[in-house]
Amino acid sequence: MTILSLEGVSKSFGALKVADDVTFAVEAGEAVGIIGPNGAGKSSLFNLVTGTLQPDAGRILLDGRDVTAETPMQRCASGVGRSFQIPQPFGHLSVYENLLVAARFGGGMTAAEAPDACMAILARTGLARLADRPAGGLPLLNRKRLELARAMATRPRVILLDEIAGGLTDGECAELVATIRAIHAEGTAILWIEHVLHALTSVVSRLAVLNFGRLLMIGPPAEVMAAPQVREIYLGIEA
Repeated sequence: MTILSLEGVSKSFGALKVADDVTFAVEAGEAVGIIGPNGAGKSSLFNLVTGTLQPDAGRILLDGRDVTAETPMQRCASGVGRSFQIPQPFGHLSVYENLLVAARFGGGMTAAEAPDACMAILARTGLARLADRPAGGLPLLNRKRLELARAMATRPRVILLDEIAGGLTDGECAELVATIRAIHAEGTAILWIEHVLHALTSVVSRLAVLNFGRLLMIGPPAEVMAAPQVREIYLGIEA
């Protein structure tokens, strides 16, 4: 079953095309990676999926339902969760309180169900022992974990991860990838932008390549990374 579909999605800012007739789908429970050079339109694509940007043309569907005109809040309520490339938690709130905000206002949980759900998510993301710690003082790995936890607290059917492994050491990256892999194994679909390719390819079953807003190809990671056009455009290797 298809959870997320983009059909001919295009978006321009003047002469700059950040999405150029992009069409692809993510199946329920699938993990799809997105790669491409800086400025390829990857984050803009996420903004289109979440509703922060409105497309000039095309449609975005969740479970076959057209949500192109819906607000980010409505799409979140429909099951689209997102982490951001640069974590920006409510620094004056505790880790637990950050999650509680996401659960109540993003996930629509009741005051009775949110506390237990938040503590369970903190345990799954390795943050339970830091529940009372001010979020603004967390080191980078735990800020990334909190981004993931907040996305999970919205009860998503598909999570959009925007370079969540960026800036981490190899050991920290391995820890975070293990958490992401466990979440994916539970059935949550993932759409993941990442420059840390070994992290990405250890989880996803398909890779999509963007360049200047256009989808160049999508397929199994080994096949995509071996393609001459990908090596030339993304890796800088002359085909």
